Amino acid sequence: MPVYIYRGRNIKTNESVAGERFSSSTQALAAVLRREQIAPINIREKKESKFSFSFQKKVKQSEIAIFTRQFSVMLNAGMPLVQGLDAIAQQHPNEAFKAVLTQVRADVESGSTLSAAMAKHPKVFDTLFTNMVAAGESGGILDTILQRLSTFIEKIVKLKSALRSAMIYPSVILTVAIGVVIIILWKVVPVFRTLFEGFNVQLPLLTRVVIAFSSIVERFALFFIVFIVIGAIGFMKYYKTEKGRHVVDRFLLKCPVLGDILRKIGVARFTRTLATLLTSGVPILEGLDITAKTAGNAILEDTIHNLRQRIEEGGTMADPMRQSGFFPPMVTQMVSVGESTGEMDSMLVKVADFYEEEVDTVVANLLTILEPILMVFLGVVVGGIVIAMYLPLFKLIRVLSGG
Repeated sequence: MPVYIYRGRNIKTNESVAGERFSSSTQALAAVLRREQIAPINIREKKESKFSFSFQKKVKQSEIAIFTRQFSVMLNAGMPLVQGLDAIAQQHPNEAFKAVLTQVRADVESGSTLSAAMAKHPKVFDTLFTNMVAAGESGGILDTILQRLSTFIEKIVKLKSALRSAMIYPSVILTVAIGVVIIILWKVVPVFRTLFEGFNVQLPLLTRVVIAFSSIVERFALFFIVFIVIGAIGFMKYYKTEKGRHVVDRFLLKCPVLGDILRKIGVARFTRTLATLLTSGVPILEGLDITAKTAGNAILEDTIHNLRQRIEEGGTMADPMRQSGFFPPMVTQMVSVGESTGEMDSMLVKVADFYEEEVDTVVANLLTILEPILMVFLGVVVGGIVIAMYLPLFKLIRVLSGG
């Protein structure tokens, strides 16, 4: 949607007003300005330069969760829809989100439904969000739906944070360890090697091994750096392909510790998303479609599509879940009970709560175990290199002292 630069005058205060807004046309923007008691003087479309670069902040999920909760409270208190959007937009510190909310408010003022207005901004309000808002609008329970949505987004943010904690800490420690070792081998060991060449003595085996690695690093360091950069870019491009996502996600799920965490996060996210949709009145087939799009794992996405197909054919949900091998037995049993009792949404919520707690426990235990292991690893590697460099000096001291 184009951006328009406008200039006008406030009808009540006679003050000059100027700014930028999204709008479908100059006529639509002029109509919105008049409703705000602003007499438009000049409206023109903002032309984007071909070579301009945007450093605009992205909208975080935590910001969407806060907005959703604030908006639900406002609607529950009886505040009109447009006024609530305007109040949040005016005080929001993120200019990108502020612009989106301003445009949503303008579209709603022009007669659009809230869900349709939000659907124009898929990078901020995804399919799940807009579908739930649409269900809330049709059922007259928009404030309740928004409360559920805010709770759902907060829990998803917590799950992502848990996954990030599980992966970032060991990755940072290993990266620092590798970096320190490379710098020592590249810049420090060659100094000792030059010194040892004048000793004319047989060097210990450990020292010879370290010097050999140092020679390799010194000779091929730039090649290794280029190879790592090209490999990282190639991996990212490969992962963006359909085959790449399936191969990488399947490999990650088979990893000993990380795979278990990813599986539990996938189960928690699937059950939480589907439960939220079903509780909000979204049909199960449509809910599974939306859940598949937000699964975050290609293998789980395929499994959900298979579930949908089996249900569409008249089957149950528990049987294909059991056959997929992705879901633990407890989950399939809970789903089976939910289907037989007609309380699928409440059973899914219980499963989601259980696995979210499981993820928190596993990540906490993993970080507790990894911290000393990685510290010992770093100490052994760096300490081994230091000892290897000082062994010839000890040997030389013994020779000079006649020992």
